[in-house]
Amino acid sequence: MEPYDYYYYILLPIFFFLIRSLFHKPSGRKLPPGPRGFPILGSLPHLGPNVHESLFHMAKRHGPLITLRLGAISTVVASSPEVAREIIGKNDYAFSERTVPDAIAAQPNPEFTLGWVSGDHAWRNRRRICTTHLFSSHRLDALQHLRYEKVQQLLNHVNKYRNTGKAVDIGKVAFGMSLNLVSSTLFSADIVDPEFESAQEFKEVVSHIMEDGGKPNLSDYFPLLRWFDLQGIRRHIKSSYKRLHEILEEIIEKRLNDRAAGTSIIRNDDFLDVLLDQCQEEGSGFDRQNIKALIVELFVAGSDTTAITIEWAMAELLRKPSVLQKARQEILTVVGTERPVQESDIDTLPYLQAIIKETLRLHPAGPLMLPYRAKTDTEVLGYTIPRGIQVLVNAWAIARDSNYWIEPMEFRPERFTGSTVDYKGLNFELGWSLWWWPRSFRHLVGDFQKGLRRRS
Repeated sequence: MEPYDYYYYILLPIFFFLIRSLFHKPSGRKLPPGPRGFPILGSLPHLGPNVHESLFHMAKRHGPLITLRLGAISTVVASSPEVAREIIGKNDYAFSERTVPDAIAAQPNPEFTLGWVSGDHAWRNRRRICTTHLFSSHRLDALQHLRYEKVQQLLNHVNKYRNTGKAVDIGKVAFGMSLNLVSSTLFSADIVDPEFESAQEFKEVVSHIMEDGGKPNLSDYFPLLRWFDLQGIRRHIKSSYKRLHEILEEIIEKRLNDRAAGTSIIRNDDFLDVLLDQCQEEGSGFDRQNIKALIVELFVAGSDTTAITIEWAMAELLRKPSVLQKARQEILTVVGTERPVQESDIDTLPYLQAIIKETLRLHPAGPLMLPYRAKTDTEVLGYTIPRGIQVLVNAWAIARDSNYWIEPMEFRPERFTGSTVDYKGLNFELGWSLWWWPRSFRHLVGDFQKGLRRRS
Protein backbone atom coordinates (compact mmCIF):
# COMPACT_ATOMS: atom_id res chain seq x y z
CA MET A 1 0.00 0.00 0.00
CA GLU A 2 1.34 3.42 -0.99
CA PRO A 3 1.75 6.02 1.78
CA TYR A 4 -0.88 8.22 0.12
CA ASP A 5 -3.37 5.36 0.25
CA TYR A 6 -2.72 4.94 3.98
CA TYR A 7 -3.40 8.62 4.65
CA TYR A 8 -6.51 8.42 2.49
CA TYR A 9 -8.02 5.67 4.63
CA ILE A 10 -7.27 7.62 7.80
CA LEU A 11 -8.55 10.98 6.59
CA LEU A 12 -11.71 9.66 4.96
CA PRO A 13 -13.51 8.69 8.21
CA ILE A 14 -12.29 11.89 9.88
CA PHE A 15 -13.78 13.91 7.02
CA PHE A 16 -17.01 11.92 7.32
CA PHE A 17 -17.31 12.70 11.04
CA LEU A 18 -16.56 16.38 10.40
CA ILE A 19 -19.38 16.67 7.88
CA ARG A 20 -21.75 14.72 10.15
CA SER A 21 -20.96 16.86 13.22
CA LEU A 22 -21.42 20.10 11.27
CA PHE A 23 -24.71 19.25 9.60
CA HIS A 24 -26.29 16.68 11.91
CA LYS A 25 -29.46 18.04 13.47
CA PRO A 26 -30.85 16.62 16.68
CA SER A 27 -34.09 14.70 16.55
CA GLY A 28 -37.33 16.03 17.96
CA ARG A 29 -36.99 13.82 21.02
CA LYS A 30 -36.27 15.55 24.30
CA LEU A 31 -32.75 14.46 25.21
CA PRO A 32 -31.15 15.27 28.57
CA PRO A 33 -29.14 18.52 28.59
CA GLY A 34 -25.39 18.64 28.25
CA PRO A 35 -22.37 20.57 26.98
CA ARG A 36 -22.40 21.69 23.37
CA GLY A 37 -19.08 20.12 22.46
CA PHE A 38 -16.67 20.66 19.58
CA PRO A 39 -16.94 19.58 15.94
CA ILE A 40 -15.79 15.97 15.42
CA LEU A 41 -14.50 15.55 19.00
CA GLY A 42 -17.66 16.51 20.87
CA SER A 43 -16.93 16.63 24.60
CA LEU A 44 -13.74 14.56 24.45
CA PRO A 45 -11.51 17.61 25.14
CA HIS A 46 -13.36 18.08 28.44
CA LEU A 47 -12.37 14.62 29.70
CA GLY A 48 -9.28 14.45 31.90
CA PRO A 49 -7.20 11.36 32.79
CA ASN A 50 -9.86 10.33 35.33
CA VAL A 51 -13.03 10.23 33.25
CA HIS A 52 -15.33 9.67 36.22
CA GLU A 53 -14.09 12.87 37.86
CA SER A 54 -14.57 14.87 34.65
CA LEU A 55 -18.13 13.57 34.32
CA PHE A 56 -18.74 14.42 37.98
CA HIS A 57 -17.85 18.08 37.35
CA MET A 58 -19.99 18.14 34.18
CA ALA A 59 -22.96 16.89 36.19
CA LYS A 60 -22.41 19.75 38.64
CA ARG A 61 -22.95 22.18 35.77
CA HIS A 62 -25.62 20.44 33.67
CA GLY A 63 -27.52 18.18 36.07
CA PRO A 64 -27.58 14.53 37.17
CA LEU A 65 -28.69 13.24 33.73
CA ILE A 66 -26.70 14.64 30.83
CA THR A 67 -26.12 13.91 27.14
CA LEU A 68 -22.64 14.03 25.68
CA ARG A 69 -21.21 13.41 22.27
CA LEU A 70 -17.93 11.57 22.71
CA GLY A 71 -16.51 11.56 19.23
CA ALA A 72 -19.08 9.75 17.10
CA ILE A 73 -20.80 8.15 20.09
CA SER A 74 -23.76 9.79 21.80
CA THR A 75 -23.71 9.01 25.50
CA VAL A 76 -26.08 9.60 28.41
CA VAL A 77 -24.51 9.82 31.88
CA ALA A 78 -26.37 9.29 35.18
CA SER A 79 -24.82 10.85 38.30
CA SER A 80 -27.49 10.72 41.02
CA PRO A 81 -29.25 7.96 42.99
CA GLU A 82 -32.66 8.91 41.54
CA VAL A 83 -31.45 8.57 37.95
CA ALA A 84 -29.55 5.37 38.69
CA ARG A 85 -32.68 3.88 40.23
CA GLU A 86 -34.65 4.70 37.08
CA ILE A 87 -32.05 3.17 34.75
CA ILE A 88 -30.86 0.02 36.50
CA GLY A 89 -33.77 -0.47 38.85
CA LYS A 90 -37.03 0.44 37.17
CA ASN A 91 -35.86 0.02 33.55
CA ASP A 92 -33.12 -2.57 33.88
CA TYR A 93 -34.44 -4.68 30.99
CA ALA A 94 -34.50 -1.67 28.64
CA PHE A 95 -30.84 -1.05 29.44
CA SER A 96 -29.65 -4.66 29.61
CA GLU A 97 -27.56 -4.57 26.43
CA ARG A 98 -23.85 -3.76 26.45
CA THR A 99 -21.53 -1.45 24.63
CA VAL A 100 -18.38 -3.58 24.38
CA PRO A 101 -15.13 -1.55 24.37
CA ASP A 102 -12.52 -2.45 21.80
CA ALA A 103 -10.08 -3.50 24.54
CA ILE A 104 -12.60 -6.03 25.87
CA ALA A 105 -13.44 -7.33 22.40
CA ALA A 106 -9.71 -8.02 21.92
CA GLN A 107 -9.79 -10.98 24.30
CA PRO A 108 -10.35 -14.51 22.97
CA ASN A 109 -14.02 -15.58 23.01
CA PRO A 110 -15.52 -12.43 24.60
CA GLU A 111 -18.98 -13.79 23.79
CA PHE A 112 -18.49 -16.38 26.56
CA THR A 113 -18.11 -13.85 29.36
CA LEU A 114 -20.86 -13.02 31.85
CA GLY A 115 -20.49 -9.26 32.11
CA TRP A 116 -20.41 -8.31 28.44
CA VAL A 117 -23.25 -10.24 26.82
CA SER A 118 -27.05 -10.16 26.97
CA GLY A 119 -29.04 -12.74 28.87
CA ASP A 120 -29.56 -15.36 26.13
CA HIS A 121 -29.86 -19.12 26.65
CA ALA A 122 -26.09 -19.70 26.65
CA TRP A 123 -25.60 -16.91 29.20
CA ARG A 124 -28.31 -18.35 31.46
CA ASN A 125 -26.56 -21.71 31.33
CA ARG A 126 -23.24 -20.15 32.37
CA ARG A 127 -25.01 -18.27 35.14
CA ARG A 128 -26.61 -21.51 36.36
CA ILE A 129 -23.23 -23.23 36.49
CA CYS A 130 -21.66 -20.34 38.45
CA THR A 131 -24.60 -20.09 40.83
CA THR A 132 -24.68 -23.80 41.61
CA HIS A 133 -20.96 -24.45 41.91
CA LEU A 134 -19.57 -21.15 43.22
CA PHE A 135 -22.24 -19.16 45.08
CA SER A 136 -24.59 -21.71 46.62
CA SER A 137 -24.79 -22.00 50.41
CA HIS A 138 -23.28 -25.49 50.17
CA ARG A 139 -20.22 -24.20 48.31
CA LEU A 140 -19.87 -21.22 50.65
CA ASP A 141 -19.76 -23.56 53.64
CA ALA A 142 -17.34 -25.91 51.92
CA LEU A 143 -14.94 -23.07 51.06
CA GLN A 144 -14.94 -21.32 54.43
CA HIS A 145 -11.74 -23.11 55.49
CA LEU A 146 -10.11 -21.97 52.26
CA ARG A 147 -10.85 -18.31 52.95
CA TYR A 148 -9.47 -18.68 56.48
CA GLU A 149 -6.33 -20.40 55.19
CA LYS A 150 -5.54 -17.66 52.64
CA VAL A 151 -6.04 -14.87 55.17
CA GLN A 152 -3.80 -16.72 57.63
CA GLN A 153 -1.07 -16.99 54.98
CA LEU A 154 -1.29 -13.23 54.50
CA LEU A 155 -1.05 -12.55 58.24
CA ASN A 156 1.94 -14.90 58.62
CA HIS A 157 3.71 -13.07 55.82
CA VAL A 158 3.00 -9.67 57.39
CA ASN A 159 4.23 -10.89 60.80
CA LYS A 160 7.42 -12.20 59.24
CA TYR A 161 8.16 -8.80 57.72
CA ARG A 162 7.23 -7.04 60.94
CA ASN A 163 9.74 -9.13 62.92
CA THR A 164 12.52 -8.24 60.49
CA GLY A 165 11.55 -4.57 60.25
CA LYS A 166 10.87 -4.73 56.50
CA ALA A 167 8.15 -2.74 54.81
CA VAL A 168 5.14 -4.64 53.47
CA ASP A 169 3.74 -3.89 50.03
CA ILE A 170 0.06 -4.12 50.97
CA GLY A 171 -1.15 -3.99 47.37
CA LYS A 172 1.14 -6.83 46.33
CA VAL A 173 0.36 -9.22 49.19
CA ALA A 174 -3.38 -8.43 49.13
CA PHE A 175 -3.43 -9.16 45.43
CA GLY A 176 -1.50 -12.41 45.97
CA MET A 177 -3.96 -13.50 48.65
CA SER A 178 -6.96 -12.67 46.45
CA LEU A 179 -5.41 -14.42 43.48
CA ASN A 180 -4.72 -17.56 45.51
CA LEU A 181 -8.24 -17.55 46.90
CA VAL A 182 -9.70 -17.34 43.40
CA SER A 183 -7.32 -19.94 41.95
CA SER A 184 -7.87 -22.36 44.84
CA THR A 185 -11.61 -21.97 44.48
CA LEU A 186 -11.53 -22.52 40.72
CA PHE A 187 -8.92 -25.26 40.36
CA SER A 188 -7.63 -26.26 43.81
CA ALA A 189 -4.15 -24.77 43.46
CA ASP A 190 -2.30 -21.65 44.58
CA ILE A 191 -1.01 -19.63 41.67
CA VAL A 192 1.24 -17.46 43.88
CA ASP A 193 3.96 -18.83 46.16
CA PRO A 194 3.62 -18.50 49.98
CA GLU A 195 6.13 -15.63 50.06
CA PHE A 196 4.10 -13.74 47.44
CA GLU A 197 7.21 -13.33 45.29
CA SER A 198 5.53 -14.50 42.09
CA ALA A 199 2.55 -12.25 42.67
CA GLN A 200 4.16 -9.36 40.86
CA GLU A 201 3.89 -10.88 37.37
CA PHE A 202 0.23 -11.75 37.77
CA LYS A 203 -0.52 -8.40 39.39
CA GLU A 204 1.05 -6.65 36.41
CA VAL A 205 -0.84 -8.78 33.88
CA VAL A 206 -4.22 -8.25 35.53
CA SER A 207 -3.44 -4.58 36.21
CA HIS A 208 -2.59 -4.10 32.54
CA ILE A 209 -5.97 -5.56 31.59
CA MET A 210 -7.78 -3.31 34.06
CA GLU A 211 -5.82 -0.21 33.04
CA ASP A 212 -6.04 -0.79 29.28
CA GLY A 213 -9.73 -1.60 29.58
CA GLY A 214 -10.33 1.69 31.41
CA LYS A 215 -8.28 3.99 29.20
CA PRO A 216 -10.06 6.47 26.93
CA ASN A 217 -9.74 4.80 23.53
CA LEU A 218 -10.20 6.54 20.18
CA SER A 219 -11.38 3.21 18.77
CA ASP A 220 -14.41 3.39 21.06
CA TYR A 221 -15.21 7.01 20.24
CA PHE A 222 -14.69 6.60 16.48
CA PRO A 223 -15.66 2.99 15.61
CA LEU A 224 -14.53 3.37 11.99
CA LEU A 225 -10.99 3.85 13.31
CA ARG A 226 -10.91 0.57 15.24
CA TRP A 227 -8.99 -1.17 12.50
CA PHE A 228 -6.04 1.24 12.94
CA ASP A 229 -5.75 0.84 16.75
CA LEU A 230 -4.13 4.28 16.82
CA GLN A 231 -3.20 4.15 20.54
CA GLY A 232 -2.02 0.54 20.45
CA ILE A 233 -4.39 -0.43 23.27
CA ARG A 234 -5.72 -3.50 21.48
CA ARG A 235 -2.21 -4.78 20.74
CA HIS A 236 -1.07 -4.17 24.31
CA ILE A 237 -4.02 -5.79 26.03
CA LYS A 238 -3.90 -8.80 23.72
CA SER A 239 -0.49 -9.74 25.13
CA SER A 240 -1.90 -9.65 28.68
CA TYR A 241 -4.86 -11.83 27.73
CA LYS A 242 -2.50 -14.17 25.90
CA ARG A 243 -0.36 -14.61 29.03
CA LEU A 244 -3.37 -15.38 31.22
CA HIS A 245 -4.64 -17.90 28.67
CA GLU A 246 -1.20 -19.55 28.57
CA ILE A 247 -1.28 -20.02 32.34
CA LEU A 248 -4.79 -21.46 32.20
CA GLU A 249 -3.90 -23.72 29.28
CA GLU A 250 -1.10 -25.29 31.33
CA ILE A 251 -3.48 -25.90 34.23
CA ILE A 252 -6.20 -27.35 31.99
CA GLU A 253 -3.71 -29.57 30.16
CA LYS A 254 -2.38 -31.00 33.42
CA ARG A 255 -5.89 -31.65 34.72
CA LEU A 256 -6.92 -33.41 31.51
CA ASN A 257 -3.78 -35.56 31.58
CA ASP A 258 -4.46 -36.54 35.19
CA ARG A 259 -8.05 -37.44 34.35
CA ALA A 260 -7.03 -39.45 31.30
CA ALA A 261 -4.31 -41.34 33.18
CA GLY A 262 -6.54 -41.95 36.18
CA THR A 263 -3.89 -40.52 38.51
CA SER A 264 -6.51 -38.58 40.46
CA ILE A 265 -8.19 -41.28 42.52
CA ILE A 266 -10.36 -38.65 44.18
CA ARG A 267 -11.67 -35.88 41.95
CA ASN A 268 -11.04 -32.32 43.03
CA ASP A 269 -14.67 -31.50 42.23
CA ASP A 270 -13.68 -27.87 41.89
CA PHE A 271 -14.98 -25.40 39.33
CA LEU A 272 -12.49 -26.55 36.69
CA ASP A 273 -13.76 -30.12 36.99
CA VAL A 274 -17.30 -28.82 36.60
CA LEU A 275 -16.39 -26.91 33.44
CA LEU A 276 -14.48 -29.85 31.96
CA ASP A 277 -17.47 -32.10 32.63
CA GLN A 278 -19.62 -29.58 30.78
CA CYS A 279 -17.19 -29.70 27.84
CA GLN A 280 -17.89 -33.41 27.50
CA GLU A 281 -21.66 -32.95 27.41
CA GLU A 282 -23.10 -32.69 23.92
CA GLY A 283 -24.85 -29.40 23.26
CA SER A 284 -23.61 -27.74 26.45
CA GLY A 285 -21.90 -24.95 24.52
CA PHE A 286 -18.69 -25.34 26.56
CA ASP A 287 -15.33 -26.30 25.09
CA ARG A 288 -11.70 -26.14 26.10
CA GLN A 289 -11.18 -22.72 24.53
CA ASN A 290 -14.25 -20.78 25.62
CA ILE A 291 -14.15 -21.86 29.28
CA LYS A 292 -10.92 -19.87 29.58
CA ALA A 293 -12.80 -16.64 28.83
CA LEU A 294 -15.11 -17.28 31.79
CA ILE A 295 -12.21 -18.18 34.10
CA VAL A 296 -10.24 -15.07 33.10
CA GLU A 297 -13.28 -12.92 33.83
CA LEU A 298 -13.63 -14.45 37.29
CA PHE A 299 -9.91 -13.93 37.91
CA VAL A 300 -9.95 -10.27 36.94
CA ALA A 301 -13.22 -9.48 38.74
CA GLY A 302 -12.28 -11.37 41.90
CA SER A 303 -8.64 -10.47 42.48
CA ASP A 304 -7.69 -6.95 41.43
CA THR A 305 -10.86 -5.34 42.80
CA THR A 306 -10.40 -6.99 46.21
CA ALA A 307 -6.75 -5.97 46.41
CA ILE A 308 -7.56 -2.36 45.48
CA THR A 309 -10.17 -2.14 48.25
CA ILE A 310 -7.84 -3.60 50.89
CA GLU A 311 -5.05 -1.24 49.86
CA TRP A 312 -7.32 1.82 50.04
CA ALA A 313 -8.69 0.72 53.43
CA MET A 314 -5.18 0.39 54.87
CA ALA A 315 -4.17 3.76 53.40
CA GLU A 316 -7.16 5.47 55.01
CA LEU A 317 -6.53 3.80 58.38
CA LEU A 318 -2.91 4.93 58.34
CA ARG A 319 -4.07 8.47 57.52
CA LYS A 320 -6.49 8.39 60.45
CA PRO A 321 -4.87 6.64 63.46
CA SER A 322 -7.93 7.35 65.62
CA VAL A 323 -10.10 5.24 63.32
CA LEU A 324 -7.51 2.45 63.35
CA GLN A 325 -7.37 2.52 67.15
CA LYS A 326 -11.16 2.41 67.44
CA ALA A 327 -11.35 -0.61 65.12
CA ARG A 328 -8.57 -2.35 67.05
CA GLN A 329 -10.34 -1.74 70.36
CA GLU A 330 -13.59 -3.16 68.99
CA ILE A 331 -11.85 -6.35 67.90
CA LEU A 332 -10.07 -6.70 71.26
CA THR A 333 -13.36 -6.22 73.13
CA VAL A 334 -15.45 -8.59 71.03
CA VAL A 335 -12.92 -11.24 69.95
CA GLY A 336 -10.01 -10.84 72.34
CA THR A 337 -6.45 -12.03 71.81
CA GLU A 338 -6.85 -15.78 72.28
CA ARG A 339 -8.13 -16.52 68.76
CA PRO A 340 -8.25 -14.92 65.31
CA VAL A 341 -11.30 -13.19 63.92
CA GLN A 342 -13.77 -15.61 62.30
CA GLU A 343 -16.38 -14.96 59.65
CA SER A 344 -19.05 -15.53 62.28
CA ASP A 345 -17.69 -12.51 64.22
CA ILE A 346 -18.38 -9.99 61.47
CA ASP A 347 -21.98 -9.29 62.52
CA THR A 348 -20.71 -8.36 66.00
CA LEU A 349 -18.13 -5.89 64.67
CA PRO A 350 -20.24 -2.95 63.42
CA TYR A 351 -17.37 -0.45 63.33
CA LEU A 352 -15.25 -2.76 61.21
CA GLN A 353 -18.20 -3.11 58.85
CA ALA A 354 -18.52 0.68 58.76
CA ILE A 355 -14.86 1.00 57.73
CA ILE A 356 -15.40 -1.43 54.86
CA LYS A 357 -18.53 0.39 53.69
CA GLU A 358 -16.83 3.78 53.86
CA THR A 359 -13.84 2.46 51.89
CA LEU A 360 -16.13 1.10 49.19
CA ARG A 361 -18.07 4.37 49.11
CA LEU A 362 -15.05 6.63 48.80
CA HIS A 363 -12.87 4.35 46.66
CA PRO A 364 -15.03 2.11 44.45
CA ALA A 365 -12.94 -0.37 42.46
CA GLY A 366 -15.13 0.42 39.45
CA PRO A 367 -15.90 4.17 39.52
CA LEU A 368 -17.91 3.88 36.28
CA MET A 369 -20.29 1.01 35.83
CA LEU A 370 -19.84 -1.09 32.71
CA PRO A 371 -21.47 0.74 29.77
CA TYR A 372 -25.12 0.00 28.98
CA ARG A 373 -26.91 0.36 25.66
CA ALA A 374 -30.61 1.17 25.38
CA LYS A 375 -32.64 -1.61 23.73
CA THR A 376 -35.63 0.66 23.13
CA ASP A 377 -36.58 4.33 23.39
CA THR A 378 -37.02 4.83 27.13
CA GLU A 379 -38.34 7.75 29.12
CA VAL A 380 -36.31 8.65 32.21
CA LEU A 381 -37.39 11.57 34.40
CA GLY A 382 -39.15 13.32 31.53
CA TYR A 383 -36.34 12.83 29.00
CA THR A 384 -36.18 10.32 26.16
CA ILE A 385 -33.14 8.08 25.94
CA PRO A 386 -33.18 6.77 22.35
CA ARG A 387 -32.61 3.19 21.31
CA GLY A 388 -28.95 2.28 20.74
CA ILE A 389 -27.47 5.13 22.78
CA GLN A 390 -24.69 4.38 25.25
CA VAL A 391 -25.54 4.90 28.94
CA LEU A 392 -23.00 5.32 31.74
CA VAL A 393 -23.71 5.37 35.48
CA ASN A 394 -21.09 7.28 37.47
CA ALA A 395 -20.92 5.37 40.75
CA TRP A 396 -18.00 7.54 41.91
CA ALA A 397 -20.12 10.69 41.58
CA ILE A 398 -23.17 9.15 43.24
CA ALA A 399 -21.12 8.21 46.31
CA ARG A 400 -20.04 11.86 46.60
CA ASP A 401 -23.49 13.39 46.29
CA SER A 402 -23.67 16.13 48.93
CA ASN A 403 -27.46 15.76 48.99
CA TYR A 404 -26.96 12.42 50.74
CA TRP A 405 -23.59 12.68 52.47
CA ILE A 406 -22.16 15.19 54.94
CA GLU A 407 -18.59 16.04 53.94
CA PRO A 408 -18.69 13.43 51.15
CA MET A 409 -14.98 13.73 50.34
CA GLU A 410 -13.96 12.81 53.90
CA PHE A 411 -13.28 9.28 55.19
CA ARG A 412 -15.77 9.00 58.05
CA PRO A 413 -16.83 5.42 58.97
CA GLU A 414 -19.05 6.84 61.72
CA ARG A 415 -21.59 7.83 59.06
CA PHE A 416 -22.49 4.11 58.82
CA THR A 417 -22.71 3.31 62.53
CA GLY A 418 -26.32 2.56 63.41
CA SER A 419 -27.22 2.72 59.73
CA THR A 420 -29.46 0.21 57.97
CA VAL A 421 -27.41 0.53 54.77
CA ASP A 422 -26.16 -2.89 53.71
CA TYR A 423 -24.49 -4.72 50.83
CA LYS A 424 -27.66 -6.01 49.21
CA GLY A 425 -27.72 -3.41 46.45
CA LEU A 426 -30.92 -1.63 47.51
CA ASN A 427 -29.33 1.66 48.53
CA PHE A 428 -28.83 3.63 45.33
CA GLU A 429 -27.16 6.55 47.10
CA LEU A 430 -24.15 4.23 47.57
CA GLY A 431 -21.88 4.37 44.54
CA TRP A 432 -20.09 1.26 45.81
CA SER A 433 -23.22 -0.82 46.30
CA LEU A 434 -23.25 -4.11 44.44
CA TRP A 435 -25.76 -2.79 41.93
CA TRP A 436 -22.84 -1.22 40.03
CA TRP A 437 -22.08 -4.67 38.63
CA PRO A 438 -23.61 -5.41 35.23
CA ARG A 439 -27.04 -6.99 35.14
CA SER A 440 -25.54 -10.47 34.69
CA PHE A 441 -23.32 -10.18 37.75
CA ARG A 442 -26.10 -8.64 39.84
CA HIS A 443 -28.00 -11.91 39.39
CA LEU A 444 -24.97 -13.81 40.67
CA VAL A 445 -24.59 -11.41 43.59
CA GLY A 446 -28.22 -12.05 44.46
CA ASP A 447 -27.62 -15.79 44.41
CA PHE A 448 -24.55 -15.28 46.61
CA GLN A 449 -26.52 -13.26 49.15
CA LYS A 450 -29.32 -15.85 49.26
CA GLY A 451 -26.69 -18.45 50.09
CA LEU A 452 -25.33 -16.30 52.88
CA ARG A 453 -28.79 -15.78 54.35
CA ARG A 454 -29.50 -19.50 54.31
CA ARG A 455 -26.28 -20.09 56.21
CA SER A 456 -27.10 -17.60 58.99
